[in-house]
Amino acid sequence: MFRFAKAPACLLIGALLGTSLPSPANEFNDLPEIGTAAAATLSIEKELQYGDAYMRMIRAKMPVITDPLLSEYIQDLGHRLVANASDVRTPFSFFMIQNRAINAFAFFGGHVAIHSGLFLYARSESELASVMAHEIAHVTQRHLARSMEDQAKKSPATLAALIGSMMLAIASPEAGMAAIHATTAASAQGQINYTRSNEQEADRIGIATLAKSGFEAQAMPRFFGRLADQYRYASKPPPMLLTHPLPESRITDSRSRANQYPSRQMSESERYHLARARIVARYAGLDSKAALGWFDREMKSADAVVRTALNYGKALVYIDNDNYPQAHALLDPLLASDPGNRFFIDSATDLDLKQKQYDKAIRRLETALKANPDNKVLRLNLAHALQEAGRMNDSVPILTRYTYDNPDDSNGWHMLSQAQATLGRRDAELAARAEVLALRGSWEEAIQLYIQASQIVDVDSLDQARYDARIDQLRLARQRAAEL
Repeated sequence: MFRFAKAPACLLIGALLGTSLPSPANEFNDLPEIGTAAAATLSIEKELQYGDAYMRMIRAKMPVITDPLLSEYIQDLGHRLVANASDVRTPFSFFMIQNRAINAFAFFGGHVAIHSGLFLYARSESELASVMAHEIAHVTQRHLARSMEDQAKKSPATLAALIGSMMLAIASPEAGMAAIHATTAASAQGQINYTRSNEQEADRIGIATLAKSGFEAQAMPRFFGRLADQYRYASKPPPMLLTHPLPESRITDSRSRANQYPSRQMSESERYHLARARIVARYAGLDSKAALGWFDREMKSADAVVRTALNYGKALVYIDNDNYPQAHALLDPLLASDPGNRFFIDSATDLDLKQKQYDKAIRRLETALKANPDNKVLRLNLAHALQEAGRMNDSVPILTRYTYDNPDDSNGWHMLSQAQATLGRRDAELAARAEVLALRGSWEEAIQLYIQASQIVDVDSLDQARYDARIDQLRLARQRAAEL
């Protein structure tokens, strides 16, 4: 699959706000209705606005992984959990950041970020899901807003600074905690204590969501216990332990709550292991020798499902290093055994395109789309294959529809801008580039590109009217962002 260069990591995010499931354990689900107590400080509508603005800054400043296959997997897993969560009041969006540090965080508006390093540490899909369920609980219980309300009662004069520092602490724990400590000592200590209470609440609600969703409830205390044991005496713990402290009392409490649910013997999730293998092959920062060595070491103790994923990962390494015979030897049997698997289709398409077998790749994707016509991964792959074959004009209708259906996916806009540029359609190229900038919160640059596009097309044309209307929308979005 096509891959775009990632933006360099930069965590100057504090400026966003400036300074200013069935089981015998039902009793554990009967929690007090405290998740909505923060409405007096921050409405759901305002949370959504902050979340949208923060997400745009993350796209601009952090190495967000836009890989369609990984995005599809993490979204599917996240929404499986959300479907079984309580007190859901906002839409949810899940995304990945290319970072080997063990971390996950959630922020306003139902946005949940997963570091790619978490896949390397979690040993099963249930363990990964346990972290995500915990973060979902932070959102549904409105912990960030409640923290703000608590601080407003204690020290109103420092609320503005605490808003910015708490948002920064979500993504950059060390910088955020430093910012919190830059306020009064009393406010800082109150914030830390309130966070510990939030963590315990997120654990018990997350465990309920995890069990109701069909995962192992014991996965959460198992994962957190292993993490605490490994880094107990570390001089520099991973970011997750800075924002999610793991005292023994918390681990004991989560284990006790998880043990109230029936123990499940879960079979290995092939999709989880395929996603994990893809991350090792392409997003772990390993060279080909190191990646192949990792796969070979894991192979020694792997069962059949995991071995399939490991062979898939090795095939990716071979594809990326132009070793086509080795890639075919591993990938062809996988595709023959499961021809509808999108991980295998995607990689087989990569292999076709690398060998300039464009028609073969296009036929493969068109066949797959007949069975799953609305799939985002397949639609983007087909557009990419058409572009590689020099059929830019054929890719435009696919991408135009795709960007209409998925306006927040920069992949579609990037590809559409490239196609329009090749076809000499300057106005359409500028418009697509403007949408990429808007997704990153670069409002002024986006507006200027749309103004240029409007000036190129015929006066009073439908295109000019469309561009001018979009300029008005972007100006309003810019004003709203400034008002935050």
